Amino acid sequence: MKKLLLILLVSLLTIAVCLPFLAEGAKKKAGKKEITIAYMPGIEDPFMRMIEKGARAKAKELGVNLIVGEYPKSWGPEVQMPNLEALMARGGVDLLMVVPTSINALIAPLKKIYDSGVEIITCDTFLGDGDYSKKSDYSFPLAYIGTDNELGGKKVAEQLAKLIGQKGKVYVNTTNPDVSSVMGRVKGFQEGIAEFPNMKVVGVDYNLDVQQKAQEQTLAMLQKNPDIVGVFGTNLYSAQGAYQAVVNAGLTGAVKIATWDATQDLINALKDGKVDLVLAQKPAEIGSLAVEWGFKYLTQKKAPPKKVIPGFEFFTKENVNDPKMDQFIYK
Repeated sequence: MKKLLLILLVSLLTIAVCLPFLAEGAKKKAGKKEITIAYMPGIEDPFMRMIEKGARAKAKELGVNLIVGEYPKSWGPEVQMPNLEALMARGGVDLLMVVPTSINALIAPLKKIYDSGVEIITCDTFLGDGDYSKKSDYSFPLAYIGTDNELGGKKVAEQLAKLIGQKGKVYVNTTNPDVSSVMGRVKGFQEGIAEFPNMKVVGVDYNLDVQQKAQEQTLAMLQKNPDIVGVFGTNLYSAQGAYQAVVNAGLTGAVKIATWDATQDLINALKDGKVDLVLAQKPAEIGSLAVEWGFKYLTQKKAPPKKVIPGFEFFTKENVNDPKMDQFIYK
């Protein structure tokens, strides 16, 4: 009996000593703040949706609360800004992952958000020249996470050159003149074509992310330069409009089409012989990496590299039916 009483007394003393520590631990756990990351896309399209898809998967894995702004119906600061303001008005945002729709116009409003205590990662497009490591009025984002667009543009030029025998006139249809991603693609493509002395870029048109305009511009360029043998569409709207113009002109096969962004439409067009090359970015990986690096920074103060660059893949007639390539289609 004495032994039993002694055991009981020791147990009660142990509980009495540990109880304050257990209560404090429970209190800390209960008071632990949920991390909220906001995503502001640039426009309603499959690429932006794939960024969200990757971000949601990683947020679920890490226990992060992800909120998403309304997708703009068209591209541009004047359309994106009201949606961004509405997103941030919800409050409680720790980090904003955003696709800036201009290299300059978004600097001031994003800096204001940053000064309010919200960390920022730019996805797919960047501010200024994208070098956040140097002191400037746009160096406040933690990182740019997106494709090396200049490299991609150059690789597209090399692939298209092979398709047309490294000679002839080529044309570029693109979107906006002040957006880092497509600016890089055009620059890289022009530099790539310049390495082939018998090739020439005869024109660059801006469709402002309107597919019908891309189709009209491409048709007009084909009529003006009937000896064009290759066309590069720098994003899904440019590419879809450009290849449709070539089809309507009855030039399928005679004019090779290189495109950017692996939408289901472009993959189907490749299978049908209406498109000859599709560069696939990795938007889901961009979204996933943005959430992952944001979480690491907010919980561990582990800063990401100033540039985080996922790779890209090329769909061709030879590999378009390969099951291993299916993962790179924007679904």
